Amino acid sequence: MTSGNTEQEPVTFVDKRKIDPETGEVREGDAVPETLVGAGTAPQPGSVDEEGIEAEVVEDPRDKQVAELTADLQRVSAEYANYRRRTDREKQTGAENAKASVVSQLLPVLDDLERARQHGDLETGPLKAVADKLSGVFSNIGLTTFGAEGDAFDPAVHEAVSHEGDGSSPVVGTLMRKGYKLGDRVLRTAMVGVVDSATEESDAPASDEQ
Repeated sequence: MTSGNTEQEPVTFVDKRKIDPETGEVREGDAVPETLVGAGTAPQPGSVDEEGIEAEVVEDPRDKQVAELTADLQRVSAEYANYRRRTDREKQTGAENAKASVVSQLLPVLDDLERARQHGDLETGPLKAVADKLSGVFSNIGLTTFGAEGDAFDPAVHEAVSHEGDGSSPVVGTLMRKGYKLGDRVLRTAMVGVVDSATEESDAPASDEQ
């Protein structure tokens, strides 16, 4: 015995004929079960406007991380370059200060050799050879002397111990001790006596005697 209320599944068939028997036109595409034709259950080819669909752009988090790391590397490189330049300047300044300190302590020796030369003690003998070698060493490291009679008086490099005149045109009248420079650095000022330079004579024409 069978139940009178049982439902039977709908029977479907697939029409695989290439020619439509009703219109006589050639069918395009695959055969579709007749029960599904026009049901709208699946989009047909060409029924979707592909141009209206915009591709979704997904940002890769790795790109952001690479940009951050690149910025950090550039900042560290700039800081290291500044540190290296500052360190080089400090090293150079320290070396120059050390050299200036050593040379300053040897200036009295140069004063003694200069006095000996003025007295003629360095014309011959072993002391002359020692003085010449020392002069060569100091010249090689950039030590120079300044201060000569007739130079314009400069309070930045000259130490005046006497002054004759009204001070209108001061010049070095007497050099009592040479000054020394190491490069552009003044190690010791020159000790001088200051006088006024000779004033120019007036160019007034002499009157002719008649």
